[in-house]
Amino acid sequence: MKTQVKICGLKTAEAAERAVALGASHVGFIFFPKSPRNIEPDDAGRIADRIRGQAKIVAVTVNADNDELDEIVSALNPDILQLHGSEDAERLLTVKAMYGLPVMKALSVREASDLEKIDAYIGIADRFLFDAKPPKGSDLPGGNGVSFDWKLLDALDGSVDYMLSGGLNADNIGEAMAQTSARAIDISSGVESAPGVKDLKLMESFFNAVRQAEAGMPRSGSRT
Repeated sequence: MKTQVKICGLKTAEAAERAVALGASHVGFIFFPKSPRNIEPDDAGRIADRIRGQAKIVAVTVNADNDELDEIVSALNPDILQLHGSEDAERLLTVKAMYGLPVMKALSVREASDLEKIDAYIGIADRFLFDAKPPKGSDLPGGNGVSFDWKLLDALDGSVDYMLSGGLNADNIGEAMAQTSARAIDISSGVESAPGVKDLKLMESFFNAVRQAEAGMPRSGSRT
């Protein structure tokens, strides 16, 4: 089974359509004003409609309140909600009950103890996204172009379904896939020419690197 690839932080129809053409399984739209990848819900909805049914549409939020989520879900009609803030397990349960959508919980990782946080969400989050902790002074919980020690993921129970994120690009994705055996990966800044500006050639190079890595890897099992 091919590795799932999520291109996140899309802002143009051209980039979304190219991502899908290259084989993206998921496309992400970010609703967080501090991010250079922030997009208005109506704009995201119009872009998503052009590729709907070809990839899973993910709404990425950071500690969004109910009114914000209502607007995003109404305009975008996403397949998945990604909660990338400090949302606790109770908040995940509330959001799942409100919208009846799968929820992916993002967790920031720097050291082994950070992975212990998943215990509170097991059985609630439909999938995890492991991202690097932001550099000191950054206002962004993700999209900072930094990675973490992938060997930390060796301690995970094999049943934990996750996307790998954080500082991935065409140069290091082969190593990341080999070290983690990740079946799903997320990239944003690694395919940009400037913050928030997706580069179609970098996207193509990234997908080529993923497929090359797959060709050289033993593949056992799969995740949904």
